[in-house]
Amino acid sequence: MVRPIVHDPLLLGMKSDPAAEADSQVMTDLLDTLRAHLDHCVGMAANMIGVRKRIIVFCNGPFQMIMVNPQIIAKSGPFEAEEGCLSLPGVRKARRFRRITVRYQDMSLRQQTGTFDGFTAQIIQHEIDHCDGILI
Repeated sequence: MVRPIVHDPLLLGMKSDPAAEADSQVMTDLLDTLRAHLDHCVGMAANMIGVRKRIIVFCNGPFQMIMVNPQIIAKSGPFEAEEGCLSLPGVRKARRFRRITVRYQDMSLRQQTGTFDGFTAQIIQHEIDHCDGILI
């Protein structure tokens, strides 16, 4: 189900709680909501649809991918980026890394590890910031 986007910085600035099996509908709704906004959005965190859980979705090439309870475990190549956000107006600067390795769970809550580069890495970092209550 496509859910409305949250724009309140106070709600978006709250840290998210770990996600669990009971949050499977949130995972589906978050994917549905990203797909409904693909013409102007490349990633979302669950707090953007009003759910304070550590779940993110993002575009990885032509596919949409989900990460549950993501944690960056390695990063390299720092750079200064300018980013926008579906929840907030305007563009802001953010410090990002060109390459990251992330430990996360998939939709079945199986543990995974992946390494991401370039724009995909930047998207993931932005969405993990949302989970940590960090707004750019």
